[in-house]
Amino acid sequence: MARTIIYTYKNQDKTLSFSYEKHRNIHEAVAEAEGIDLTSYLKMEQQIEAISDSKAVRNYRDNHFKKLGFGIITLQPKENFGVGKKPKAE
Repeated sequence: MARTIIYTYKNQDKTLSFSYEKHRNIHEAVAEAEGIDLTSYLKMEQQIEAISDSKAVRNYRDNHFKKLGFGIITLQPKENFGVGKKPKAE
């Protein structure tokens, strides 16, 4: 099921459709949407994963994406509907 990513790139708020079938995580999805090559970043991320904990990987990722010009990157919260309820059409 597709989700929506809400993110800021170069002080501009944007949204993007996201599915785990196409990308490993939301950071790779927004980078692709903005045309950014993550080849060297992914190599370094793998090296950090091999020698350190997940907190170090998160810190590296967050700092790298800030340098690229990204602000907030998050998934839009899901709307939970009760049994028999349908979402309102916009």
